[in-house]
Amino acid sequence: MTVAVATLAGMASASGTGAIGYTIAPAYARVEAKVGFFGLGSKTARFPHTEGHVVLSDRDAKAVTLDVRIDTRTLEAGDALTRSRLRGADFFDVEHYPHVTFHATGMTRTGPHSATVAGMISARDVTRPAMLAVDFSQPFAAMTGREPVHIAATTRIDRRDFGMTAYPLIVGRQVTIAIDADLMPGHE
Repeated sequence: MTVAVATLAGMASASGTGAIGYTIAPAYARVEAKVGFFGLGSKTARFPHTEGHVVLSDRDAKAVTLDVRIDTRTLEAGDALTRSRLRGADFFDVEHYPHVTFHATGMTRTGPHSATVAGMISARDVTRPAMLAVDFSQPFAAMTGREPVHIAATTRIDRRDFGMTAYPLIVGRQVTIAIDADLMPGHE
């Protein structure tokens, strides 16, 4: 399957520096990776343990600090065989690579409460560029860093880019990653 990216989270700052931030609320974060299966259906992996932070600037629309870490050892799937294979050496190899990470390199606001976040995703000691399409529950202009914000984000990657090449005739190459998370004020 592939890489799950991650969610935005952050750090609140009332010091007047223009930083508005949040921390991912782990209990309210859902990361899923979906891939085509036999060309007819799909398989979905879920990653229940995600942590990270995000800091936005109210002065610079392109500025973002975002670091997310997903614990691949907690990967869940619809059945035991799929879960075992995804955790194994052919896919995530959780024994050797227990985390997938995402680090933002920039952000372009595409609407009053949406953005494209550019960054680097790392899995299995391979790092590749990725773009997240992100929708925020509040307009940027209304964010104060004092109340929770909900985000929904998606991206698409090619699993082969991360050395996940097993079952090429059965499992699709393109993986859609969806993130659904609540961001809480503050930074841990």
